[in-house]
Amino acid sequence: MADTTDKPGIQRIYEKASMTAEALLKKKLDAIVSLNREPDGWLAEVELVERKSIPDTQDILGRYEMMFDLDGELLSYKRIMLRRRSDMETVAEEV
Repeated sequence: MADTTDKPGIQRIYEKASMTAEALLKKKLDAIVSLNREPDGWLAEVELVERKSIPDTQDILGRYEMMFDLDGELLSYKRIMLRRRSDMETVAEEV
């Protein structure tokens, strides 16, 4: 079994996803929607402001999947959704 004591935990990956999303995509982070440990790394879903509007309920948000390896290095990202901030969505929350 591999030693994972020096691997970043969820807090460090959360910080890495926040910084990486803004730096790479040059957009303001709105939220980290989910962050899950996968067998080969971490899968984060983040929302960024694609277009600012007035009123802000009309902002366009882009949701991106970001895959990080177990060391916290970004492997891939893709936009999976665009929506207005005011659009409602049904989301199951895990605790």
